[in-house]
Amino acid sequence: MTVSANPDAVAANSFIELGARSRARAILDSGSFHELLGPFDRLHSPWLEMQDIVPQEDDGVIVAQGCLDGERAVVIALEGSFQGGSIGEVGGAKIATALELALRDCARGHPVKPVLLLETGGVRLQEATLGLAAIAEVHSAIIELRNHVPVVGVIAGMVGCFGGMAVAAALCSSLIITKQARLGMNGPEVIEREAGVEELDASDRRLIWSVLGGTQRYLTGFADLLIADDCRQIAAAVRAAARQPPRGDHRSEATQIFKRRLESIDPALPPDPHRLRELWRGT
Repeated sequence: MTVSANPDAVAANSFIELGARSRARAILDSGSFHELLGPFDRLHSPWLEMQDIVPQEDDGVIVAQGCLDGERAVVIALEGSFQGGSIGEVGGAKIATALELALRDCARGHPVKPVLLLETGGVRLQEATLGLAAIAEVHSAIIELRNHVPVVGVIAGMVGCFGGMAVAAALCSSLIITKQARLGMNGPEVIEREAGVEELDASDRRLIWSVLGGTQRYLTGFADLLIADDCRQIAAAVRAAARQPPRGDHRSEATQIFKRRLESIDPALPPDPHRLRELWRGT
């Protein structure tokens, strides 16, 4: 059975311009969106107010049950406009628990298709230890889940996906990315602050996107599909990825390939982005 995505949610073409809740609605079948632990449940971070930061009642993480083409699904969407989509104790627990519940159902023979809509700077510095612990649980759940069902990740922009959640993105069975998105372990501003502007000029947009942007990440094999910023196209791509059988050749297990690639690079003479694509294709 084929069921279209929510027509009201995708009336605007741009997926990037939508908030996290609207992104989740745009992905799920029309009328199937049901939010778990939403803002009226008032489950927010207990640590932010201590540091004079106003918390958000959903902690910037939207968890929604619903359907993809009539099949059970859970969509987890991160709100980039709240604390840069950062992961703290509450938001991290919501993500990890949603994935673990999906894993439990899959193990019982009741598949649930998980989708991660990633818009995050990584762990929340104000809750660093707690956020890191939650992200580790997220990684573990994704690895277990992809033995049962495809775990689909989407990075649209404009925050991008960094830190420990970049590892979560890399672990997804399929990763969909737009050219406006960015993906990396450290954000440009962090690299500039720690290593200096000589290492990376965070104000040089052309440079940043040539190194961390969606096109580069796709062409170097860190994303599986490069797609336009269009709600209907992204919803259709998520559905197609969710229909794929579990993969046995995931990039996270291709350690020898990545070892050979790294050995082909002289750290004293790092390649420019175009040369990197050539090196990656040749190894």
